[in-house]
Amino acid sequence: MSTGKLSINRACALCTAFLGVISAAAISAAFFFAGNLTVVWLGLLFAALVFGCIAAFVAFLRRKLVLFSDNLCRTIDDMLDGTAPQQTYEEENLFYKINHRLTYMYEVLRENRESIAKERADLQELISDISHQVKTPISNLKMVNGTLLEQPMPEEKQREFLQASMDQLEKLDFLMQAMIKTSRLETGVISLDRKIQPLYDTLAAALGGILLNAERKNIHVSVDCPEDIVLAHDRKWTSEALFNILDNAVKYTSAGGDIQVSVQSRECYVKIDITDSGKGIAENRQGMIFKRFYREEEVHDVEGIGIGLYLAREIVSMQEGYIKVVSTVGCGSTFSVFLPRG
Repeated sequence: MSTGKLSINRACALCTAFLGVISAAAISAAFFFAGNLTVVWLGLLFAALVFGCIAAFVAFLRRKLVLFSDNLCRTIDDMLDGTAPQQTYEEENLFYKINHRLTYMYEVLRENRESIAKERADLQELISDISHQVKTPISNLKMVNGTLLEQPMPEEKQREFLQASMDQLEKLDFLMQAMIKTSRLETGVISLDRKIQPLYDTLAAALGGILLNAERKNIHVSVDCPEDIVLAHDRKWTSEALFNILDNAVKYTSAGGDIQVSVQSRECYVKIDITDSGKGIAENRQGMIFKRFYREEEVHDVEGIGIGLYLAREIVSMQEGYIKVVSTVGCGSTFSVFLPRG
């Protein structure tokens, strides 16, 4: 008979029968050699006591197993219902150890559920943001193309409509590129490669992206960055973060304004200040400007989709740094980027 298919009741019955046979054989042997009935009665009494103890132990063990299996099933049912397991056993016994493992498994499963729920909520928010952002350029493209198809117009007017269509396509392309960068950063597809290297070259790359637009608006840009400052950072993504802040400074600074960039080295961190003479940000909005797709109502006529500062904060945070804003309405803003030296 296979031991895997042997039930506890059948095993107890077989053990009892085996012990009974051994006891009968022992008593018979004692009577045969001693020839005294007293020895037989003593043997029977001893066998009865042994069987009684064994039966009491088996009954006790069976009751414990039944109680444990009931509590185990109840605990598993509670876990499936989302309820934490209750401690019902004394410490340092087998049942307590199993319950402790179940409690640990429940905590792991709960954290996984919460993580999945958060990722699902973030994904839904991202999809909602994307659908909202692409709605306007797609509507504009449909209108422009519909007008070109349905109404005859001179070649000069056609070029104006085609230019408007190109502007909307560029906005869509910029939006999708920004969303790809955001999703890759948030999902961990991109891991920043921090190396000890000069900050001067990183800042120069960021400034190179905004100088043309600054010249068009006659904005004076001054930079004070010692060339010997080195720190651990990812050059490509740090440059992207600084460019986004500088690009915002150019967008929201009036023609003829000023932008000042200064870098200060401290013992534990490097501070990069980007100060503009633009419109400024109200204090109650300074915490909102880093949200994805956030834009103030009064600047909707300025080109942008409201994702640059969000990306900048994510990139700096991934390098264990942070961004601080000091601003007064009508007097400009200062964005301070703090990056650790280590």
